[in-house]
Amino acid sequence: MSPSRHPLHTEADNPHWLEWLTGLISLILIALLIGYVSWSALTEQIEPPEFAIEATGMEHVPGGYRITFDIENRANSTAAAVTVRGELTRGEESVESVDVTFDYVPGQSQSSGAILFLTDPGSAQLTLRAIGYTDP
Repeated sequence: MSPSRHPLHTEADNPHWLEWLTGLISLILIALLIGYVSWSALTEQIEPPEFAIEATGMEHVPGGYRITFDIENRANSTAAAVTVRGELTRGEESVESVDVTFDYVPGQSQSSGAILFLTDPGSAQLTLRAIGYTDP
């Protein structure tokens, strides 16, 4: 093979000004990102989980009734093994109580689930509430 007069790879001795500008902008953005994450980690207070539960729908299914709901964790810490209890009452009397457990509900997020009842929820008062969780 004969030697080539034109090398395949050439570099300029002095980089173009656009390369310097791109590098400078990248450096500033990375420094700002590291600063923000560090500031957030040092100043953020850990809050215990705070749940808000809202029923989103009801439908008749074979063998009973399905109540769908959303659970929102408004705090910044994650909760594991979150147990939600759905209870149907008539006056002071509890008609039916059903529990469902979420593996985890991350901080500042929302999850969805469903509870299955044998009793028609339309004929009773429905209460949905979180009754317990563990720290992951």
